Amino acid sequence: MTDTLIPPLPEVRPGARAWFALMGAEAKMVARDTAGLIVPLGMPILILVMNGIGFDTDVVIPGTDGRTAFDIFVLPITLTFIVAMVGVVNMPSFLATYRRTGILRRLGVTPASPVMVLVAQAVVGIAQILVGLVLAVGVAHLAFGANPPVDVWTAVGMLAFTVAAMYSVGMLVAAVAPTPQSSVAIGLVAFFAMAALGGLFGPRENLPEPLAEIGGVLPFGAAVDALGAAWAGDVVPVAALVGLAVTTVVSSAVAALMFRWE
Repeated sequence: MTDTLIPPLPEVRPGARAWFALMGAEAKMVARDTAGLIVPLGMPILILVMNGIGFDTDVVIPGTDGRTAFDIFVLPITLTFIVAMVGVVNMPSFLATYRRTGILRRLGVTPASPVMVLVAQAVVGIAQILVGLVLAVGVAHLAFGANPPVDVWTAVGMLAFTVAAMYSVGMLVAAVAPTPQSSVAIGLVAFFAMAALGGLFGPRENLPEPLAEIGGVLPFGAAVDALGAAWAGDVVPVAALVGLAVTTVVSSAVAALMFRWE
């Protein structure tokens, strides 16, 4: 009796159509989450307008090529707010929901790896961030005459760096949160802690010195300092770069070790 050798089946990998379908599904999920869609876009605009009304947007800061305090302080805080809300609060809640409902576990036995969900959620989140950034900059320019950054490419690079840092924090939140509700709670606590120390509720100089220094290296404060430097045409502070880099590396590494698909 001879044994019949059955050749192994070829590995099936999802193609471009599967990727686009998954990203489309993620986009629909985000669009249906009313709070998750409106809050990261509407609340920063509200803060922008309130600060714009309170600031004298005609006073130019010397040595900044015509940029005002509104340009250098309010716009960076608003843009950082948008990135942080999407990366630290929204994204982890979706991943925690998928894990809780078993979606990630089911995908693990199909050609569509759970990693695809992470990538699709990141792409949709970045698209939402871009919409928020364009909306905020447009309102700032039309309503308050805001100026573009002196160093545009530095600003773009710092925004990308900020996205990486905030998403790494969000992945850490998703890794440690056992339920969707706890992911929102942990994300909000992390967001407001970083934002309070980073200058969202007032200048960091008003905080006790140790807290102000900590706030400057946490990702929110570091992003505000980096973007403010780009708007003013200054050199980005080393502390801000180190803070964003360390946050990205450490949070990503810890999240990778702790993340569970089910």
